[in-house]
Parts: sequence; structure tokens; C-alpha cells
Amino acid sequence: MSVQACIILGMTTKWNKYSYLNTDNDCLIEVTHLEGTEEKILHIPLNEPPYVLLSVVDATITPNYERKEMETTSTMPDTYNPNLLVTYKSIENYEATYPTIKVVDLEGKLDSLVRLEKQLTISNGQISKILDNLSADGWYNPNYDKSEVLNDLCEILGHEPKQTVTITAQVNVEVSYDIPLEEVEDFDAKYFLQDNLSIDSWHGDVCIESFDVEDADVSWS
Repeated sequence: MSVQACIILGMTTKWNKYSYLNTDNDCLIEVTHLEGTEEKILHIPLNEPPYVLLSVVDATITPNYERKEMETTSTMPDTYNPNLLVTYKSIENYEATYPTIKVVDLEGKLDSLVRLEKQLTISNGQISKILDNLSADGWYNPNYDKSEVLNDLCEILGHEPKQTVTITAQVNVEVSYDIPLEEVEDFDAKYFLQDNLSIDSWHGDVCIESFDVEDADVSWS
């Protein structure tokens, strides 16, 4: 693939054409500009990897004042299609492959990589802090108490230690229910509550394992 950029500045005599190779995707880039205007025109780091300078040749351009309509083409789809198949370059164990997957799946891979990079940055920072404390002046200092070391570790790792306990309690509830007259004779409040009562908690760390209705009294007034 070749990408060309050219700027006509009027009556000029000395132009240079720089040819670069992008070693990441085998892309050839040709930039033609007025001699001495390199720093003003180039806005991409073509002097840094993965770009490699191949050649510099004279490219004097004869001014042409004839106005022509610029042709514009676009390879972008008119609408976003998550099911569009795309082929990308993947390198594993120094071997390149070119898998084809859906756009939505590729987006998922990229999102996973972004989150993985963020987590690696956090983890590297935590490991660095732990290693800094593994010294004679740190946790190996005999004046450091075990609880202080554990508290430091929890703070570095952002961890809140917890212990699970089981709570057994008696709960009194008052329920109003309009019983159909045809069910009054056989109505059993205990089984009714067991089948229709639910107990939940607004606390994120609380899990209701089970509950049981042991007894129920009915007021028929």
C-alpha cells in the first residue's frame, strides 16, 4: 500500500520525495515537500520506529494553476456493522497469522487487552510497594508487629479481610391477606407464609441462606 502527501506552494524549484517503510504493516509512505519545510509539514514521527527511511530523491514539481475538483474516496462503511468480517495480523511466538473474525469480537479482544494493561499496571505498582517493604528497615525490622505487616499488605492490595458468620434469629412479621371465602375453611397460615413470604437484604455482603416459618397465629376479626 502506498500513501502520498504533496503540497503545492506556487513557483518552487527544489522539492524532495522521502520514502518510508512501516515495518509493522508493510506500508510504503511517500512524502513530497518543499526542501527545508520538513519540520513544518510532517506531523507523524517518521524518523522513529516502526518507520524506516528508504530513500530521498529530487522531486521538483512544475506549478500547475489549472483547478481540478479533488476526488475523494472512502473505504469506511456507511453504517456500523458489528457482524462485518475483518482480517488482522496476530503474532504469537514470533509467528504471524491472519485470523478473520467479526468486528464485535475484535472489539471484545481490544477491550480485554485495555483492561488487562490497566490491571498489569496496578499489579506492578502493588508488587513494587511490597518489595520495598521487604527490607531490614521494613517488615524484617523486629520492631514491626505482625498485625502492622498484615495491615500494610491489605492497604497495598486494596483488600478488606472478612470472616463469614452464620446468624440465626427469630423474626416477627405481621401480614394482611384477603382470603377467598371458599378457602377460609382449609386456610393454613403457616404453609401460606412459607410459600409466599420472602426475606431479603439490602446489604451486598449478606446472603439469606434459608428461612422457616415455625408457627403462625391468625386473627379472624
